[in-house]
Amino acid sequence: MYATKPIPEIKPEVKMVTRPWGSFKQYANNEDCTVSLMTVLPGQRLSLQSHKGRAELWIVLDDGAIIQTGDEIKEYNAGDEIWIPVNERHRLSSQGKHPIRVLEVAFGNWQQDDITRYSDDYNRG
Repeated sequence: MYATKPIPEIKPEVKMVTRPWGSFKQYANNEDCTVSLMTVLPGQRLSLQSHKGRAELWIVLDDGAIIQTGDEIKEYNAGDEIWIPVNERHRLSSQGKHPIRVLEVAFGNWQQDDITRYSDDYNRG
């Protein structure tokens, strides 16, 4: 079993905090999580994959991100948030002329060996 840290079943609350100078969103407040900035080059895509030991919240930073969750494929824009539950198949693609960046907040254990790949352009197992 991969999960030794809590994995939320639903997207955790995103808290909007207002200050005199503006505001900020708080995606994980004193929670155990791993934050990664993914960049996908034009014409490239991640493997179609799932994870046994973590759920992920993706925050899209660039317009035109193509994201598959389950059997649904949609285009997302900067500011969109996508919740990927544990064991959900997912993939990020960049089909335009510019790289696509997504900030990933992973809840649970982030481990490379918990990836199950269903399809991969780079022939990884």
